Amino acid sequence: MKIVIINTGCANLFSINTSIRRLGYCPIITDNFDIISQADKIFLPGVGSAQTAMRQLQQKQLISVLQNITQPILGICLGMQILAKYSEENKGTDTLGIINTTVKKMPYQGLSLPHIGWNKTSIKKNTHNLFYNIKNDSYFYFIHNYFIPLCAETIAITQYGIPFTAAITYHNFFGVQFHPEKSSSAGEQLIKNFLEM
Repeated sequence: MKIVIINTGCANLFSINTSIRRLGYCPIITDNFDIISQADKIFLPGVGSAQTAMRQLQQKQLISVLQNITQPILGICLGMQILAKYSEENKGTDTLGIINTTVKKMPYQGLSLPHIGWNKTSIKKNTHNLFYNIKNDSYFYFIHNYFIPLCAETIAITQYGIPFTAAITYHNFFGVQFHPEKSSSAGEQLIKNFLEM
């Protein structure tokens, strides 16, 4: 199986690369269109701002590639957020437009921001293969200031002052707000599930 981690220029690739290798696979880190288009599974990691991520993708000529990809792709953290149509970050940024929703800034609810640490995740649609063999209310590791509100594509929910989308799916697109590569056995199982779909 050919597995690609997209080098967006705004992601820590070491952790996800290590997690995939631990499962016995050898991913390729690349921003090359031809290699991405031949992949069986694609990971889209990201940290930082949506504006920076979209600028990097534009410079690498990857925006239309990602919008038209047909293979299973998993966006992680910012990688999930840029699947939305718009982010309120940096006074507003147009994103990939895969999911018809807007990324919003987490409101202050008396809790520390950004949201950093382990949090319980409720699986909304427990028949979904992404969460196969993962117990409902398992804990995953989060670090973020922005979130996707609950929407039709939400398949898992986390609460931090307000409920927000922890995972989404839409056709061949999947996304998780948490970092599965930093989420112990539950995160490893989720990566395994994605690779074995």
